[in-house]
Amino acid sequence: MALKLIQRRPLLGQLVIQRYPPAGPVCPTRFLSTSPAGQPSCVACLCTSASRCIQKQGCRKLQPDCRVRSLATIVREPSFVASSSVGLHRDSVPRLHLTQLHRPTAIEEQAFLQRLGCCSSSRQVFKLLRTVEIMSDTMAAAALHRVADLEQEGNSLKDPSVLENDTIRALCSQLEEDSGRLTDAGLVSALLACTRLFLDPWSTLMVRLVSESQERLDRGQMSVGQLCILGQARLAMEGHSSVMLEEVMEQIQKQEPTHWSLADLVAVYRLLQGGVGKDGKYRDLLNAMHTHAVTVTFRMDPAAFSGLLSALVTLNQTQAMPLVISLCKQAVRHIPRFTDEELSLVLGALMHFGHSDHYFVEAMERYVPTMAFTSHPETVTKVMQFFGRRNILSPAVFDVVAESFVYRADDYSTSQVARQIMSFGKLGYLPPNAGDVFRKVETILRTRFSHFQPRTLLSLLHSCILVERFPVNFVSKVFSSYFLQQLQEEGTKMDRIVLAQLTQLYMTLKLECPFYEGPRLLPKYRVKSFLMSGHSLETPVDTHLYHSVKTGLVDLLGARSYFGSKVLTPYCYTLDVEIKLDEEGYVLPASHDDDVFKRIALCIDGPKRFSTNKRQLLGKEAIKQRHLRLLGYEVVQIPFYEMEKLRNKTSVVEYLHQKIFPHSYRLSW
Repeated sequence: MALKLIQRRPLLGQLVIQRYPPAGPVCPTRFLSTSPAGQPSCVACLCTSASRCIQKQGCRKLQPDCRVRSLATIVREPSFVASSSVGLHRDSVPRLHLTQLHRPTAIEEQAFLQRLGCCSSSRQVFKLLRTVEIMSDTMAAAALHRVADLEQEGNSLKDPSVLENDTIRALCSQLEEDSGRLTDAGLVSALLACTRLFLDPWSTLMVRLVSESQERLDRGQMSVGQLCILGQARLAMEGHSSVMLEEVMEQIQKQEPTHWSLADLVAVYRLLQGGVGKDGKYRDLLNAMHTHAVTVTFRMDPAAFSGLLSALVTLNQTQAMPLVISLCKQAVRHIPRFTDEELSLVLGALMHFGHSDHYFVEAMERYVPTMAFTSHPETVTKVMQFFGRRNILSPAVFDVVAESFVYRADDYSTSQVARQIMSFGKLGYLPPNAGDVFRKVETILRTRFSHFQPRTLLSLLHSCILVERFPVNFVSKVFSSYFLQQLQEEGTKMDRIVLAQLTQLYMTLKLECPFYEGPRLLPKYRVKSFLMSGHSLETPVDTHLYHSVKTGLVDLLGARSYFGSKVLTPYCYTLDVEIKLDEEGYVLPASHDDDVFKRIALCIDGPKRFSTNKRQLLGKEAIKQRHLRLLGYEVVQIPFYEMEKLRNKTSVVEYLHQKIFPHSYRLSW
């Protein structure tokens, strides 16, 4: 009788595509399929009339027990063969054949997974499944995951009709019928795959997988890796409020991270990254994981490196700097083997934590010339952002990226174009093919001007003036009332850095492009100082270096009153030290404003005003000194690397005399 019922049963109960996985509890109230006669039937009890089943107050075999959990439990149909293998015949519609005698070997399963990974479309996956005679439950789940990889697009499938294919329907039917005989690994992997395919959580398949997972979880015998997969599935179905998810985390916390495998460690990090570990939850667990992870970084592969660093960023684990440093050190040997996506994650994490080391930079300098013309545009952009954010001037990297920019920029997004040029501007570096680069930038601005986000466009134009490239043809549009209104619409009001960029852009046109006759920047959009807290167009003076110079100046000039400190000019720039001279070359008191014939601006340049690896001023410091000279100041640069060589007070005074008054004799006070 049982055999007849199985034969009468269709391949699969109705699968409803859910574009956005709901986060509510799962209760089996919609399990309708179609009988051969065209009448609706309940797939659990095989009643020919679904309405008759409902009139009986629900199917007895699918009756939920909501008194205990929000998850439904079901009574599985009796089976006559016990195994965790799935057999597929070589006919057009795969059918289930269970056996313990023909389970695939590890080699056969690995070969299948390799062939599965080579499939570039769902149709190829289905074709592969039809050629497999014996399939384990983990292989079946892997096939569903591969379909999800190929079809998933945001919160939906690119082609929802893929779920109507006979092969995938048969595969799901087999998993549904044999949920009680699946291995723990196959069960949780299949459940996660179904969530990635956006199957309706109310479908029979999903409810049976969830119910069986709950039973296995209650036994407390799942491995850490299996618990993480189950947690990911429940997170996708119900969100952070899932009761089962809390049980999963309780079981994970009972086990010491030192006893976990490397794969388990990475899996827990990814589960916490998915949202479970936000708001400081599981802090003790994370700290224990960080401590253990430091000891095993040398065994990690590229995927583990990128996944772990990405998780640390998402969880904002600033206290895990020893782990970040260890990962950066060990990542050096993997740089050529990182995929574009993995390398982007690694660079993003190092920027987030503000870390890099000499060996990592050298490895990148060797690798970037091999990938600049072929890697994904976002990866190349991340490379430039990394060097720019860390203030590392590498001609080897910047020159090859500049060459690739000329050939590839048409395929870049406007954001990628802007971020690459911004790195050149920040470090004040012009590559050998600067003419070609900025002609390409001008072409992109002319053809895609309206495609730029307003603030992105402003940052791009501002970066151009830092390296003495003046976008005169486009500034008139930036100063228009329409564009300024767009800048305001992006936020409640324009912040100070946006106003400072507008002001410096306008000042540059007035000082360096006297032929400009376009719109003026209205006074209400101008700032009075470029020096501000946080992100600033000027770097504050190094306090220790300033005090050394101040002490020497007092001895050189005879009194503290003969020079001003941190003087704000009418041109928005702040002078570290200002010295005023009359027409005969005598030093005037700092408070004296009459008869000033010459002003000397001392730029006391500490390490933060230079690139970290070369003695080249950053773009924002170079434009400041350039503008001060155009405004009539005599600029005297006092770099930190020259001051560091001076061993005593006398040598400091002598040095300052030679720098400020190179053609005058020094007087003794």
